[in-house]
Amino acid sequence: PFQIRWYSLLYVGAFIVARWILQYLATKDRFKFTKDDMEQFILWGLIGAVIGARIIYCVVYDPKSLMANPLYLFQIYRGGLAFHGGLLGTIVAAYIFARKKGIPFWNLTDAMALATPSGLAMGRLGNFINGELYGRVAFVPWAVVFKDGGPEPRHPSQLYELFLEGILLFIVLWFLKDRLKRDGQISTIFLIGYSLARFVVEFFRQPDAHIGFLFLGMSMGQILSLIMFLASCVVGMYTLRPQANLSK
Repeated sequence: PFQIRWYSLLYVGAFIVARWILQYLATKDRFKFTKDDMEQFILWGLIGAVIGARIIYCVVYDPKSLMANPLYLFQIYRGGLAFHGGLLGTIVAAYIFARKKGIPFWNLTDAMALATPSGLAMGRLGNFINGELYGRVAFVPWAVVFKDGGPEPRHPSQLYELFLEGILLFIVLWFLKDRLKRDGQISTIFLIGYSLARFVVEFFRQPDAHIGFLFLGMSMGQILSLIMFLASCVVGMYTLRPQANLSK
């Protein structure tokens, strides 16, 4: 059952790039951690991301398989991972690590936000190469026929996500890095930006066959992104207001 896939190799590459970015940010006065801290944290983040992504995938996207066989949770060669769960798992890991090391939590998450889009871009490239998580049937000039998607041409929604969640979000966050000075602001913009990008792209992405369309014709990805957007707006009420002080 063990297979090496393009996206798994690119995910490893994503964490290598994230490690480099975090260590680079550790040299800047704004961030309150050291290179050694980030050398340790990258493992925490990786473990938190995988655990969170797998749990949310099993519970939200494939609960029937989980109920039929609880060991399905550990059969990572079956099913998949969910980004929203991976994000939640990484945030939990960051909170524990920040408390352990005495690092301001929002200061750490701002650095994570700056490092994450590069990983998202690499992950979506892996999805495209592997021909998975493809888009809905389309007849635009750039449509692609995917080996597992039938004979119809489809939106290369993985590349839409690569551009919006990866490249564009990376540019926006790094442009704002020296303009948004308070801890938590970069994190909030990342959460809002990702949730909006994912919600939009889901209109072009084929929903999971065993789930289909749900409330108001939305996909599961859109529902999770909507929840994420609302949560990020609540966070933004504190991080983006002029008098906010989240240094602790």
